[in-house]
Amino acid sequence: MTDATASKELIITRTFDAPRELVYRAFTDPDQIVQWFGPVGFSVPRDTVEIDARVGGHQRLTMVSDDDPNMTSPVDATFTEVIENELLVGTEEWEGIPGQQEGGSMYMRIEFHDEGGKTRLVLRQGLYTEEVADMAREGWESSFTKLDTLLVD
Repeated sequence: MTDATASKELIITRTFDAPRELVYRAFTDPDQIVQWFGPVGFSVPRDTVEIDARVGGHQRLTMVSDDDPNMTSPVDATFTEVIENELLVGTEEWEGIPGQQEGGSMYMRIEFHDEGGKTRLVLRQGLYTEEVADMAREGWESSFTKLDTLLVD
C-alpha cells in the first residue's frame, strides 16, 4: 500500500453507559477483553492475550473466526502513551489484513472522557485505504455492541 492510498483516518465516537474507569478496564484487563473484542463471529482465546498497559508495554491477542478456526487475525501493539482511565496510544503491526501491505503498521489513539457517569470514547486509527477503513469501522462497531452488553452485566 502506498502513502497515496493510505490516507483515511478512522474516527469513531461512542458513548457507553458506564463510568470511564470501567470502560478503560475493559480495554486493559485480559479477562474482559476476551468477552468483547472482535466483531460478531470472532472470538479471542484467553491464552492468546497479553496486556501490559504502560509506555513501552504491549497488547497482544488473536481474533479467531468462530466458523473457521484457521482464519485468524493477530494484534501486536506497543503502547507509546498511557494515562490510566484517560488515554491509550500506540502503534500496531499487522498481518493478514486484506488490502493492507504485509508488515505494515498503524497508529491508534483511544480517549476516555467522563460524561457525568457515562464514558465518551473517541477512537482514532489508521491510516487506512477507504475500503479497509470501512471494514475496520464495521468491526469496531460490532465489537462495541458486545462491549455495551459486558458493561451492563
